[in-house]
Amino acid sequence: MEKVVAVIMVGGPTKGTRFRPLSFNTPKPLFPLAGQPMVHHPISACKRIPNLAQIFLIGFYEEREFALYVSSISNELKLPVRYLKEDKPHGSAGGLYYFKDMIMEDSPSHIFLLNCDVCCSFPLPDMLEAHKRYDGMGTVLVIKVSAESAHQFGELVADPVTGELLHYTEKPETFVSDLINCGVYVFTPDIFTAIQGVFAHREDRANIQRVSSFELQSMTRALPVDFVRLDQDILSPLAGKKQLYTYETMDFWEQIKTPGISLKCSALYLAQFKITSPHLLASGNGNKSATIIGDVYIHPSAKVHPTAKIGPNVSISANVRIGAGVRLISCIILDDVEIKENAVVINSIIGWKSSLGKWSRVQGNGDYNAKLGITILGEAVNVEDEIVVINSIVLPNKILNVSVQEEIIL
Repeated sequence: MEKVVAVIMVGGPTKGTRFRPLSFNTPKPLFPLAGQPMVHHPISACKRIPNLAQIFLIGFYEEREFALYVSSISNELKLPVRYLKEDKPHGSAGGLYYFKDMIMEDSPSHIFLLNCDVCCSFPLPDMLEAHKRYDGMGTVLVIKVSAESAHQFGELVADPVTGELLHYTEKPETFVSDLINCGVYVFTPDIFTAIQGVFAHREDRANIQRVSSFELQSMTRALPVDFVRLDQDILSPLAGKKQLYTYETMDFWEQIKTPGISLKCSALYLAQFKITSPHLLASGNGNKSATIIGDVYIHPSAKVHPTAKIGPNVSISANVRIGAGVRLISCIILDDVEIKENAVVINSIIGWKSSLGKWSRVQGNGDYNAKLGITILGEAVNVEDEIVVINSIVLPNKILNVSVQEEIIL
């Protein structure tokens, strides 16, 4: 029986800098979207892959930061999930090769490679079927976007009939195509031969005797021999050689770069739960339940007053306390938060252990792409009674006793 393994790239602390202040004490891959850690969504999608043998998480966070989650998700899925720590960043393809022996220990016929900071429906079984029909080395998940936004991503040209990847360029300065790379792939083990070829080519260049010592140093400093990027070093050179193909998704897709985008992605996942995990959505049925509007996740340990009005697009984490008359719209409320009577939260993320006073209002304008388009309270922020916080970012452990608008509170 053919076996399949999945590899999810989780990056490291430096990748989370644009996610501050939410990544100060929590690795970005473990930040909750729709009540589940960010990495949980691709892992859950991998469970649908036929004959899946193992899931590997590769990154350069400390192992202790993932140990508890890896143990719990392995038990939940009844499937081995392992965290593999790189000694240093090796690039998306280099990191795959660095752990080649572990990845290949089950002799898989196919290897999925996913980026953790991608939000989509992950149509992995359909993608695998298409990949087998193509009979190439790899298949890339792609999506059409607006011509104005395409330059932010890897743009590609594909044969409209065969699906073959004909041309690939990463973040081009001029428009190439409205078809972009989604950061989700499936490969045969031949991918390791392709990566080895990049190593060999670089070593050959480094060994050319005519290269001066200065040129050699600058070349090595610019791109270490063992750092291989999947996009520039593998996809671009192999495009048009009948080895790489594309599978287009017609569903949602986002790259989770900032807290604002994470709030949008939480809403996308909540909407998807209606199809994949309806039991995770709050219903609000019964006389003692809060009024629920649209898609809402409420952790079982949270205490929500029956006069509260929640939704749409709200995620409430563990041990949260929601008081009487509270109104929540389009927000993520993290663990151990207290929101007191008649407070309002709209287009915001409320950090762990924070407190909102009575009649307070925390609100963003809902522009997920703007730096101050949503309001973010870091960990343990105390907003006092009747204080208004609009389109602002507040770092951890602050007390707000005056109203603020469009400010970053350091």
